Amino acid sequence: MAYKAEYIWIDGTEPTAKLRSKTKILQEGAELPIWGFDGSSTNQAPGDKSDCVLQPVFSCPDPIRGGDNLLVLCEVLYTDMTPHVSNTRAACVEVVNKYKDQEPIFGIEQEYTFFKDGRPYGFPAPWGFPAPQGGYYCGVGADEVFGRDIVEAHLDACLAAGLHISGINAEVMPGQWEFQVGPVAPPQVADELWLARWLLYRIAEDFEVAATLDPKPVSGDWNGAGAHTNFSTKAMRESDGFAAVVAGAEALSKKIDEHIAGYGHGIQDRLTGLHETAPYNEFSYGVSDRGASVRIPWQVEVDGRGYLEDRRPNANCDPYVTTRLLVDTICSDAVS
Repeated sequence: MAYKAEYIWIDGTEPTAKLRSKTKILQEGAELPIWGFDGSSTNQAPGDKSDCVLQPVFSCPDPIRGGDNLLVLCEVLYTDMTPHVSNTRAACVEVVNKYKDQEPIFGIEQEYTFFKDGRPYGFPAPWGFPAPQGGYYCGVGADEVFGRDIVEAHLDACLAAGLHISGINAEVMPGQWEFQVGPVAPPQVADELWLARWLLYRIAEDFEVAATLDPKPVSGDWNGAGAHTNFSTKAMRESDGFAAVVAGAEALSKKIDEHIAGYGHGIQDRLTGLHETAPYNEFSYGVSDRGASVRIPWQVEVDGRGYLEDRRPNANCDPYVTTRLLVDTICSDAVS
């Protein structure tokens, strides 16, 4: 019996990579083979040396096609089987393996915005603006929430795929939503986030709506879209782990520029010090402070252990880069 395997990969588009995919027909019982594609059409190769290799790294049931069909996330390699320059997963795996004894775990909050006919979903057409922000966050009702049918279909698909989706909610701006992946260890948390993004785009197609990860989809007095990243190590999760949580925040304060550079294009437009952000060129942390670069949840202080939330990553960040930076900065500081 034949089945369909949707091979999915991250392309070389700059400054923000895109997802690409194509279908391979395989016979039941066959292992997922390496495959190839035209890198000259994905910003990953010149036309005279256009072949790139797809190496499967993570697979799950395909909730759209159903049956025995699969979604297959792939790394991109050169034909000599070395990681392609656009392959950020390989560097993430290297760093995670270096500090695996510290058992890093992540939960990533992926915000995104629906667009319809060139305008955020829920904004009056063809011109004009909705009521100011205030009633949309976790709202209910047709005058406050837009796109719930798409969001529910996406949630069901992620659950059917076996992804570690831990929740959804409407966000601060109309047509803006969030789903959360985790807690999961890297690189799997990033693998699953990329697949959840692909499912979001694919399902929104059926509703003739576009989902965007633009970090500032509407200029002015409207919230941007982030990928708040929750992080902990074994030391943070232990009974006396609060000191390790604070130490992690202090470690991040030493590498502000490196993290900002790796947290997604357009970050200066979003991290302005307004709309629940700290300025991109400053660093702060605090308990229960959503205006800080890093928030320590109040329950973590009460429990004396837990995790920290880096609020700086953009919605369009590469989760392989984000998780690599956090592991490298915090875990290396813990052993220095």
